Amino acid sequence: MRPVRADIAAAARVVVKVGSSSLTTSAGEIADEAITALAAALAARRAAGIQVVLVSSGAIASGLVPLGLTRRPSDLATQQAAASVGQGLLIARYTAAFAQHGIRTGQVLLSADDLMRRTHYRNAQRTLDRLLELGVLPVVNENDTVATDEIRFGDNDRLAALVAHVTHARALVLLSDVDGLYDGDPRRGTAQRIPEVRGQADLAGIRLGRGLKAGQGSQTSQGSQTSQTSLTSQTSQTSQTSQGIGGMATKVEAAIIASTAGIPTVVADAANAAAALAGDPVGTYFAAHGRRPATRLLWLKHAAVARGSLRLDPGAVEAVVKRHASLLPAGLTGVEGAFDAGDPVDLCDENDTIVARGLVNYDAAEIPGLMGRSTRWLASKLGPEYEREIVHRDDLVIL
Repeated sequence: MRPVRADIAAAARVVVKVGSSSLTTSAGEIADEAITALAAALAARRAAGIQVVLVSSGAIASGLVPLGLTRRPSDLATQQAAASVGQGLLIARYTAAFAQHGIRTGQVLLSADDLMRRTHYRNAQRTLDRLLELGVLPVVNENDTVATDEIRFGDNDRLAALVAHVTHARALVLLSDVDGLYDGDPRRGTAQRIPEVRGQADLAGIRLGRGLKAGQGSQTSQGSQTSQTSLTSQTSQTSQTSQGIGGMATKVEAAIIASTAGIPTVVADAANAAAALAGDPVGTYFAAHGRRPATRLLWLKHAAVARGSLRLDPGAVEAVVKRHASLLPAGLTGVEGAFDAGDPVDLCDENDTIVARGLVNYDAAEIPGLMGRSTRWLASKLGPEYEREIVHRDDLVIL
């Protein structure tokens, strides 16, 4: 019998993400039975000739009990300490679980910077590709031991979507303790699971908590999560959720990132991992549409945290947004923040509405002396190195 979601079942390379709540007990300890079950499901796909990349949360959660902590710490230093202790424990469990199926694992820790800067991105891509070629199952996590609040993915759902793009995966499966997206609060008994999302119209009116509508960005300007989901599984969320930072909002955003880049995505309960990977109608399926953009542009739009902002005059806004032109010094009217050349910055109109984001070619301190000037004038007065764009159109995304 042909699977309902043939593109998921036929994917030759798939990225699977599992959340902390599915890997740890309510006491914060690693749930060996959950890892064993997940390893069995992924091993079955491997046996069918499918390449699998696992993006796993759980490093910080796994380090809590060994450090005598009763809840996820709020300060960055303690989070990093817990990740340092927990990451080793977590990968050791995965190594043992997959070894039962004759599968070797390899640990890959990524930072947001690894997917922004071209040389880092290429290195990450080559490493993941070579591991897969060698028959190794990569286990990917954010490098929480060195990540900062300013430069991080924020949640592994978003990381998984970007890893799916980097590895040219043909499908993305997001697993947690929720069994899909609902059209209301399932705890009230009247909500229905949404089996399929074909486009933005299918998400109209769906709220993911604290007023956040499905399809809206789940990051604030500081990169922190704005809400947890109020639309979860039939069993709702348990105390395990306190071990993680993701929610349905982050999963929907990750599914949109992937599906709009041509990668079909499923959001499902970890208990249904095998069924989701087989293309069975479990969870919520996000159909693929759109073309695969450059990875750094995907990062800029969905994961980058701006280090500052540039204010544009109306002519520059029209040139950037409507004509997809580069931003030139002549169109600038203001600058805020402390940033270096190569950092992401927001481009704003005269009302401070963000219209685009890009990688800036100048330090913040240089820009006031360039504003309102033509590149030709700047080159004649300051030298030929100043005959360049503030933000090149190839390093810019419209928001």
